[in-house]
Amino acid sequence: QVQLVESGGGLVQAGGSLRLSCAASGRTFSFYAMGWFRQAPGKEREFVTAISKSGDNTYYRDSVKGRFTISRDNAKNTVYLQMNSLTPEDTAVYYCAAGRRYIPMTSQYQYDYWGQGTQVTVSS
Repeated sequence: QVQLVESGGGLVQAGGSLRLSCAASGRTFSFYAMGWFRQAPGKEREFVTAISKSGDNTYYRDSVKGRFTISRDNAKNTVYLQMNSLTPEDTAVYYCAAGRRYIPMTSQYQYDYWGQGTQVTVSS
């Protein structure tokens, strides 16, 4: 089992930045590729970004490329999502997830463990 706990969400104005963190506990963190997904009200959960087990490779959805950066610290069992130039369209609950497969892993069904989510709200 892997337990994931997200933090860092909040309310920010358009153009602002937030940094999300996801702390993992349980099995060896470096065994898992990590991803971030988001779900806006009335919409399906969508892939945002993923990072490989070592952190050497990353993958992003087109709409966040150049604005969001995923990273991980395997010594701290934590994955991060730095979000810059936020827009109201980024408003959603953000979830981190862990999976044993290889990225890009854009489908939620490729992940084995999920956090509870953290709310990100971007005001215009």
